[in-house]
Amino acid sequence: MPVYLDHAATTPMLPEAIEAYTEALRVVGNPSSIHSHGQNARRMLEEAREDIARSLGCEPIEVVLTSGGTESVNAALKGLYWARGRSGERPVILAPGGEHHATIDTLEWLESRGAVIHWLPVDSNGEVDVAALRSALREEGERVALVTTIWANNEVGTIQPVSEIAAVAADAEVPLHVDGVAAYGYLPVDIAAIRRESGSRGPAGLVALSVSAHKIGGPVGVGALVLSRDAQMEPLLHGGGQQRQVRSGTQDVAGAVAFAAAARIATERVHAEARRLTRLRDRLIEGIRSTVPDAVVNGAMGASRLPGNVHVTFPGCQGDSLLFLLDMAGISVSTGAACQAGVPEPSHVLLAMGRDEATARSALRMTLGHSSTGADVDALLAALPAAYEQAARAGLSERSPALGR
Repeated sequence: MPVYLDHAATTPMLPEAIEAYTEALRVVGNPSSIHSHGQNARRMLEEAREDIARSLGCEPIEVVLTSGGTESVNAALKGLYWARGRSGERPVILAPGGEHHATIDTLEWLESRGAVIHWLPVDSNGEVDVAALRSALREEGERVALVTTIWANNEVGTIQPVSEIAAVAADAEVPLHVDGVAAYGYLPVDIAAIRRESGSRGPAGLVALSVSAHKIGGPVGVGALVLSRDAQMEPLLHGGGQQRQVRSGTQDVAGAVAFAAAARIATERVHAEARRLTRLRDRLIEGIRSTVPDAVVNGAMGASRLPGNVHVTFPGCQGDSLLFLLDMAGISVSTGAACQAGVPEPSHVLLAMGRDEATARSALRMTLGHSSTGADVDALLAALPAAYEQAARAGLSERSPALGR
């Protein structure tokens, strides 16, 4: 039976979310319409928003529904920057190295249009240097438009000190955006508590957080940007003024209802599921170290690591070769690296952590989720020795696309 160990990419929809989705798809009505059909759709939408807000520890009005994590990140970074930095007085954006490409690509796009991106160092585990953040905020002063950070790294699983980062941003009176996509559903998320603990207030400190439904058992194509009432932000989309003028467009009622169903379950189970996945994660790490003694686990360990994340460098072989061999054995994993036009690239996260290019090409990411079992771990460990031996024989071959074909 095929084994799925790529939950960080997407996790199977929960049965409850599928049922809620299919039921809601039968409902007709635009939630912006004032007739009874429209108002019934509006009721369903707002009840879903309330459930999503409860799962995030925020107010329902702060939940701006989007098409997913990528749109949420784009909306936050561009919107906050345009509100504070477009005039040229605050051109600087501070961000750690090794962020998700939704953040990296957005910041590079803004840089091509006048923004100044200050990449903050991360340590060998991928944790942001908070002292460097504090120093950069001091040096740049009022030139800083915003700070952004990932809550938990989607590749190596390292959890960032979000409350501490929010406190530093609040003290500097700068807004902070957090990419919470990888953390949501695996760690408790309480935005109101972080705001209180960090001294975030008004438009300073933690003001925006991005999440996605399909990472917690909801549908693909639905996400949310949690946006503080006091955040100063320009919208990406215009035309209708829905959702506080932040995100215009007819809202996806069925998607929101399914998202809410997944959010309720993920919140109810987050502590128990974290303990279960941590046991499976540690068992998998121990098994890999026994099977391949030279293997190196990347990222923080223990409570500083996502419960379901195992990211390993296998010296002497390419991660994509090992991926394909495991796939042939019926096991789905990931390299965790970007792939541009079919050409495998070294992990930008590992490069940011100080690894060399050969090491960054030798990584494999195995991520566990709600459907993962001990049998899945056993299957991977059984298939790994032969796959690793064959991949190691192939080695770290350098491949270039053929020209003129």
